[in-house]
Amino acid sequence: MKISQRYSHLNGEEYLIVHHKALYKEIITTIKSINASQFMTKISEEKTMPGKRLYSPIELNRAYNKKFNALGWKESRYQYYITTNQKVLPELITLPYNQQKDFLVSKGIRNPISSYKQTDFVKDQIAVEIQFGKYAFVAFDLFVKHLLFYSGGVINLGIEVLPTKIMQSNMSSGVAYFEGEVYNILRHGRNNPPVPLLILGIEP
Repeated sequence: MKISQRYSHLNGEEYLIVHHKALYKEIITTIKSINASQFMTKISEEKTMPGKRLYSPIELNRAYNKKFNALGWKESRYQYYITTNQKVLPELITLPYNQQKDFLVSKGIRNPISSYKQTDFVKDQIAVEIQFGKYAFVAFDLFVKHLLFYSGGVINLGIEVLPTKIMQSNMSSGVAYFEGEVYNILRHGRNNPPVPLLILGIEP
């Protein structure tokens, strides 16, 4: 596959070039190593394109999982406790997970709720999400997941890999695409979400 478009948010790509040049090259090489034509195996059952051969998100994800895992990229899980008390939140997020519950209890919060988020690939505090899913999944990655891992000190940068509109036109309806998601970020303003990101648009 080829990377045809890039969007650097809050100097995400610049951070990679300066601090993780070799790792950035590894990510690019891995993305390009996949031959998308091998995964055009899904036969559409949708009314608008019955019988059309489409790219299979499941098989594409499986191929990328195998490639990244072989290079030492591992799934990461971030655990945390939830509060709706905005006054204690800034201090809470700086604490390790095993101290957060006691901290909340000391602030009078009964029965604190534990939760977690996980991301596909993390290495040297860089997160990579290969996303061939629906619009809602990408919005969650960009505005919730990467931000949560960043504010929790797990990552310094989030990378989102999306199909371009050209590739998305040969996938099931509802799949998010690069141009649309970058537009959504730009509409929120240049500093939102407040986490360095690099969004890559890929196509065959």
